[in-house]
Amino acid sequence: SGEGSGKIIQRFPKKDWDGTAFPQGVEMFCQPGGWRMSRERKPPTFFTVVLTDIDSDRHYCSCLTFYEAEVNLQGTKTLEGEGDEDEEEDGLIQPAQVFAPKSLILVSRLDYPEIFRCVCGCLGLIYTVYIDTLNFSLESLVANLLTCTVPVAGGSQKLFSLGAGDRQLIQTPINDTLPVTNKSVALLFQQLGIQNVLSLFCAVLTEHKVLFHSTSYQRLGEACRALEALMFPLKYSYPYIPILPSRLLEVLSSPTPFIIGVHSMFQNEIHELLDVIIADLDGGTIKIPECIHLSQLPEPLLQNTQTTLSMVLHPDLEIADNAFPPPRSAPSNLKLLDKEVRAVFLRLFAQLFQGYRSCLQLIRIHSEPVIHFHKAAFLGQRGLIENDFLPKVLDGMAFAGFVSERGPPYRACDLFDELVAFDVERFKEEEESTTKLQKHLRELSEQLFRNENPNPHMAFQKVPRPSEGSHLRVHVVPFPLLEEDKVEELLQEGLAKQSHTNISVRPERKCVVPAGPPVVSISGKASSVFNSARRLEVVRSCIGFIFENKTLESEKALPAALRALKGRAARQCLTEELSLHVQQNRAILDHQQFDHIVRMMNCALQTKHVISKIVTLWNKAIIMIPLYEWIYPITVISSLMPHLMFLSVCLQDCSNAEEYTVAAALLPLTTAFYRKLAPGVNQFAYTCVQEHPIWTNQQFWEATFYSEVQNQIRALYLNALGDKHRITAKEPGPLPPAAPAESERTAMDLAAEQLRAWPSLSKEKQQELVKSEESTVFSQAIHYASLMVYLLVPLDASKNKLLRAAPTADWESGSVAESFDTESGFEDSENSDVANSVVRFIARFIDKVCTESGVTQDHIKNLHSMIPGIVAIQMETLEAVHRESRRLPPIQKPKILRPALLPGEELVTEGLRVVLDPDGREEAMGGLLGGPHILPAEGALFLTTYRIIFKGTPHDPLVGEQPVIRSFPVSTLTKDKKITIQNQLHQNMQEGLQIRSASFQLVKVAFDEEVTSEMVEIFRKHLQRIRYPQSIFSTFAFAAGQTAPQLLLPKQKERNTGFRTLSKTIVKGAKRAGKITMGRQSTLQKKNEKGSRMTWHEDDDISVSDEGEPPASSTLKATEKSTMEQLVERACFRDYQRLGLGTITASSSRSKSGEQFRVTAVNRLYSLCRSYPGLLVVPQSVQDSSLQKVARCYRHNRLPVVCWKHPRTKAVLLRSGGFHGKSVVGLFKSQNPTTTAPAASSESSSSLEQEKYLQAILSAIPAYCKSNGSNTLSNRSLIGLSPASERRSSRIPKMTPVYLDISFSNSFTRGGVWASLRSSSRFIQHPSTTEVGARLSGKDLAPPIGSESLQALLKQQAAFYIFGEKSHLRGFKLDSMLNCELVPVEFADTRQAKSSFKKLLRACAPSAMPTDAEDSFLRALEESEWILQLHKLLQLALILVELLDCGSSVLLSLEDGWDITTQVVSLVQLLSDPFYRTLEGFQVLVEKEWLSFGHKFSQRSNLTPSSQGSGFTPIFLQFLDCVHNQYPLEFEFNQHYLKFLAYHYVSNRFKNFLLDSDYERLEHGTLFEDKGDKQAKRGICIWECINRMHRRSPIFFNYLYSPSEAETVLKPSISIPNLTKWEFYTAETLSTGPSYDWRMLAVPSESAEEPDTIATSKRRIVWPCYSSVARAQPDAITKLLADIERLEGELGQPPERWHTTLEKVRVSVQEDLKQEGNLRKQSASISGLIPTSNLQAYQRHSMLHLPDSGLGEDSSPTAANGVSRRAATLYNQFTPKNEENRSFEGVLYKRGALLKAWKRRWFVLDITKHQLRYYDTDEDVSSRGHIDLAEVESVVMATPTIGAPKNISEKAFFDLKTTKRVYNFCAENAQSAQQWMDKIQSCISDA
Repeated sequence: SGEGSGKIIQRFPKKDWDGTAFPQGVEMFCQPGGWRMSRERKPPTFFTVVLTDIDSDRHYCSCLTFYEAEVNLQGTKTLEGEGDEDEEEDGLIQPAQVFAPKSLILVSRLDYPEIFRCVCGCLGLIYTVYIDTLNFSLESLVANLLTCTVPVAGGSQKLFSLGAGDRQLIQTPINDTLPVTNKSVALLFQQLGIQNVLSLFCAVLTEHKVLFHSTSYQRLGEACRALEALMFPLKYSYPYIPILPSRLLEVLSSPTPFIIGVHSMFQNEIHELLDVIIADLDGGTIKIPECIHLSQLPEPLLQNTQTTLSMVLHPDLEIADNAFPPPRSAPSNLKLLDKEVRAVFLRLFAQLFQGYRSCLQLIRIHSEPVIHFHKAAFLGQRGLIENDFLPKVLDGMAFAGFVSERGPPYRACDLFDELVAFDVERFKEEEESTTKLQKHLRELSEQLFRNENPNPHMAFQKVPRPSEGSHLRVHVVPFPLLEEDKVEELLQEGLAKQSHTNISVRPERKCVVPAGPPVVSISGKASSVFNSARRLEVVRSCIGFIFENKTLESEKALPAALRALKGRAARQCLTEELSLHVQQNRAILDHQQFDHIVRMMNCALQTKHVISKIVTLWNKAIIMIPLYEWIYPITVISSLMPHLMFLSVCLQDCSNAEEYTVAAALLPLTTAFYRKLAPGVNQFAYTCVQEHPIWTNQQFWEATFYSEVQNQIRALYLNALGDKHRITAKEPGPLPPAAPAESERTAMDLAAEQLRAWPSLSKEKQQELVKSEESTVFSQAIHYASLMVYLLVPLDASKNKLLRAAPTADWESGSVAESFDTESGFEDSENSDVANSVVRFIARFIDKVCTESGVTQDHIKNLHSMIPGIVAIQMETLEAVHRESRRLPPIQKPKILRPALLPGEELVTEGLRVVLDPDGREEAMGGLLGGPHILPAEGALFLTTYRIIFKGTPHDPLVGEQPVIRSFPVSTLTKDKKITIQNQLHQNMQEGLQIRSASFQLVKVAFDEEVTSEMVEIFRKHLQRIRYPQSIFSTFAFAAGQTAPQLLLPKQKERNTGFRTLSKTIVKGAKRAGKITMGRQSTLQKKNEKGSRMTWHEDDDISVSDEGEPPASSTLKATEKSTMEQLVERACFRDYQRLGLGTITASSSRSKSGEQFRVTAVNRLYSLCRSYPGLLVVPQSVQDSSLQKVARCYRHNRLPVVCWKHPRTKAVLLRSGGFHGKSVVGLFKSQNPTTTAPAASSESSSSLEQEKYLQAILSAIPAYCKSNGSNTLSNRSLIGLSPASERRSSRIPKMTPVYLDISFSNSFTRGGVWASLRSSSRFIQHPSTTEVGARLSGKDLAPPIGSESLQALLKQQAAFYIFGEKSHLRGFKLDSMLNCELVPVEFADTRQAKSSFKKLLRACAPSAMPTDAEDSFLRALEESEWILQLHKLLQLALILVELLDCGSSVLLSLEDGWDITTQVVSLVQLLSDPFYRTLEGFQVLVEKEWLSFGHKFSQRSNLTPSSQGSGFTPIFLQFLDCVHNQYPLEFEFNQHYLKFLAYHYVSNRFKNFLLDSDYERLEHGTLFEDKGDKQAKRGICIWECINRMHRRSPIFFNYLYSPSEAETVLKPSISIPNLTKWEFYTAETLSTGPSYDWRMLAVPSESAEEPDTIATSKRRIVWPCYSSVARAQPDAITKLLADIERLEGELGQPPERWHTTLEKVRVSVQEDLKQEGNLRKQSASISGLIPTSNLQAYQRHSMLHLPDSGLGEDSSPTAANGVSRRAATLYNQFTPKNEENRSFEGVLYKRGALLKAWKRRWFVLDITKHQLRYYDTDEDVSSRGHIDLAEVESVVMATPTIGAPKNISEKAFFDLKTTKRVYNFCAENAQSAQQWMDKIQSCISDA
């Protein structure tokens, strides 16, 4: 056997029928698997093949194949014939071994499956006669078959016989437009299921390739037929091949969509197809490739369809759970079920295309209707802009055919036309009522069934069948060759008989197609009536004010109207209102009216919301791309294509649906409204709305043109018919098709009448109608060409913004207008490119619409020749308009408000006029929290030496004229980028700038027209220069208002500078700064390169001093005493003394008191470690000389040193850098000749010195902590602090509570195995360690000392734990005798912190509103993983706290020792030691652990040019955030203190955080402050500032401070749900800008100087994000302090400072509690700068709960008498108005220090207090301020200055000079001035 190709043996008739060509390739399709011989005789088969010819006509081939014995294998070929087939040889047949196929085929043009069954009967009859050798002539059977006539559609029947004793019936459907499916649709659902068939249905409608495969050819044909039938009323217009031959499999690779069926034998070939959806009919599955984006039906249609199909196909499902189900009904007939399923899909299409007829645009009626579909209007009104299914369907060829076929209003109608005309409410009722739905489906299915089976009683049929087993007979004569002449003769006889019989042709029944209801939104969701009505009212009233010339009212209403115009209803209202005013001849406007109308038009046309939706869709499309596909470019392209196509479709549809309607309605209005610029020069509104891309959208122009043409055609026939209801005035602009009023007839109604009457008209009348329609279209084409010229030729041809913005494809898409010869004459003109572009664009439009509309070629040519002339005239006209418009006076802009500056702060650039645009934060936009629309605000952007400041006023006049300030320090800038921004005020695109700050601020501005791009570039250059100063002395902390002498520093770029020169330069620089005295010089190491861990070896060290190494001595040399005196004043040493960590001793001396640790000065010149402080705490037994060797084992020489000692257990906390890698240590050993370590130790990663050092630490640890127990800290479980664990964790578990899980078990021996800190979210408790687990989880307080459980714990743990990196501890071994444990830790590195911070910034200050509801703030916060990192930090810190509290000492040795190490040791000390929770203690902690121990503030905060590319890494911010999450009662400072530090550690406002280590500060001369030399004191210290502010007011004080005496160690709950978002990240005060610089202003702000308008009322309006909510909240303690101060004044007592008063109250409370017996023994008070006392825990309940932040700032708390005053004055000393304290008083004018304004004040000279106080008036009881007379140096006459009070004698001016400043005064006259001078002088003299 083999495979071959069959051939046709005979065909009848020999010649083609008239009008029907014989299809080619029949033989190939009827044996689709190829000609294959078989070794067994197979039964006959039958199937139907569909062939499509070149004219897209289908031929249906019925194929009956049987097998014959093959005798001679040499010359056999399969022979096929259309009628019959025969073999070449005759004769006797031997029993055969091989059988060959032979086919009987009947080709027909009729698509009736039932007829095919009859055909099967006919072919089967011929086969029966042959196989059973019946006595009938095969020739006559064939002739009778060919002369049989099939009745036309309409349900007629016909009985016929082929003359072999048969009786056969042909039944035609009633309506041949409805598909005939028999039961194929029901079978398809049985084979594939509901979901799969719906997917195939959507795939076919959206033009994807669909391929079926099965082992049955008949099944393939049925499946393809069923899928095509489901598309009704759409018709499939792509390749449709139900059975594809094997020789044509390459067709599957064609680029066009198709529906194809192939046999399953080719399964392997088809599975390689990448873009084909494959359905396996036998297996019941479909396969959709990943690269295909399959659009689904829009909701709710998808859900409803699935439910309905389930109800139809599985009726038992509803009663499946019934306890007593009804008796089972008979199974549904498969044919009836088929029709029910089809009814579901027919109903679905009626819902999808509901109202489609209202969006048909009639362009021509005669001689053939030309109809266009307004897709944009349909989609917009259906509410399906964002769904991509329907847009794809409407773009498909099937829908184009649907419009052309079903568009005409007068034609034959069918079931779909009736269904789609149903009222929408009926569909809704059916969705709600299952009974109604089932009833309707039953009715539809019965109609479909009746269409296929019109006669219920079928006539009796009789067709003989072959006898049973006939095909298995051995001796069968081959099928004979028929006598062709005889067949032809019989055929002619039959045809001759038929010619005498009349064939009945049913006339086509035409009718008017029902229009149906207008389009309704598919979701049925109505917009809020109240909002819509309110918006419409706002727009109407605003337009009314404009046209009534009510300027003030229109100014106020305009912003609200512009906001309202975001809604579609408001836009439509705008066009309607403006149309009314055009009709009232109000088109001529003045300049103000013109400006307002144009702004409203621009606002209605803007597409910002569309673009945001597209961005969202694009993001989703990108997300859908599988990640691995980026590896293969080809796959990427195939994968991206569907997304890009989908995106372009959505972009087009969004733009169309949103803009077409409004733009079309505004089009005629733009040419109606104008203003007069000069005599003969008028400016029309279209010149001001040209920048919108809608005008370059050709689809828009086409849709608008067609709408207008429809209106004109309608008017034409209304006029012709003399319609009484003629429209008096055409609706301005092509509004979207809407339901007409009853009295009006639509264009479609008129067209139906015309089409009905057309056949009866004379030819002359027909020609007349055709000509008048053509003229109407042509006149509209001329009109639209003019309109396009108006909108496309720019006012200023030089800018030509529109042409630049328009996509190239829209303008230059190949040869556009080849149909005419452009002789525009613009080639020599400078504007020829503009003109040519416009001409080409319009010409392309004219070509398309005129050709489609049937305009004659002559008219088209004439129009093309007109266009260049129109363009030329328009350009000439616009030149004059442009010239005159530039002469208009500029619009009055708001005054630029200058910001208040800090002392020393200077403006770098004058304010650039800008509009502050809203960003993604809703608060300023009146979002969820309500409040006014503060943004957008008009003002200016300033750049100072310290800050970027925006200051302006809200644009909305209804908000008021309150200042809007948004600022941040320049040093916190993280990113600035130029953006194109949609100006919220003028509705046009403008150049803008988006600046993001690390202080969680975002400034997004649009520059005004007066700001040129050069000015913007200059601004950005200055910004970069200030952002990265060349030296720290250029920063604001040093350069504030003074020219600091520049210290000569070594240039970083000179890499070849000698090391000796470098060292000497550094030392000289430090000497010159007067900071250090050089004595015995230790070695200076070369500064480490960034990222390098290599250090210089001892042999390379260079001694700066010529002296040799002095012998070790217990006393320091005299020359070093100056340095040491300054070092011991540092916070480090003071804290060492407080903790009792030893005294400063040399290495050889021994402590007399038996101290275990000592303070060494070996690093006083930073030779041991550059990043460590000068004084270090080391074990007493370690020699200074060995420290150098130990340091080499650690990164950056950061050896382990003690930083804290537990006051009770005496356990110590040590810190160091990470261990060096093995290779690096080996390198040091090979270079060191003095190393005497044995060879055996070379395999260890630690040196002998390091081991000795650790042994010394162990020896120094208190003895009772050493335990001989063999149990170690094992099996501890901790959330992994590694990047890997974060990647492993999924989104959901990320936010689940996680508890510390540390257990001390007996499973490990000490010294060998270490526990690892791993990820765990479970709480494991071992039986013996329940209490420990409970303690470490933070659930319970620690058990009291002495309890059995704690004693047991202490016996089981090691004395010393080393926490190190997992990778560096590998191979690091300790002596097994040491009572020491190594604990590997995985932690988040700085890169993760940096990445997390970026995401946190975007979450807290997003640049745009989220377009997806799922993109909430909380989701963004979670995805940043910021809270997770805080959780891990606190978790590690709690472990160390627990160990130290239990008596074990800990060494933390992670990374370089200056990031996470610093965070953790600081947190450990904060949680363990109450001292660090005071204001003084926290300062000590930060100075010690962060500043002295070398956290890289400059590098991590990205403050210097060298760190410019490293990015912002918020290590210190994370620490402050961890502190913010602690107990509020345990801290003396409040939230505002932490925020103040968080803001200023990156602000460059203070010098403390500018450098990376004490060594660098010494190098720059800023480490020590020489109090004797004022010039040397440079920069501002943050601690001095904080202490000064704290003394003045309780701005940093926590009123709730009540530390617990019993529990000094804090163990907070650190599970993720308990960690809160810090308000610092999101809070904003637009009224003043950030609150952290207020108190540093030199004088009170202007608003404080002016009388307070709220003084008369206690009511205050607090706006979210504008006012400071914390300051506005009632504050009881501040109020009480103010009352006490007032009472003191009334009683004449000298006022006390706030802290003293508060302390007395606390003591009083303690006394009361003591009397009640509730007070326990107080602990010793803590000494420090700020005296504090410990209150009892009981007071936690008795104290008032007050806000934690912003207390006592420059706020205005209202005192008891209702007078509003600044909080600062409540705590300053003042004297009440008593005569004995007022030595002399009167009026003086005082000049302000900052703004230099003269103010009238009431001054009082108080000899008792030695003060000169001033008040607002003589009645005022609270002073505005005072001058201390002790500071007065002189009082002298002065001369008047600018702005001085007028009409006052020059001798009335005098100056008062103090040690701080000079005060300028002016008395009312010269005599009064002399009196004041005498009085003040006498006071000074008396003093």
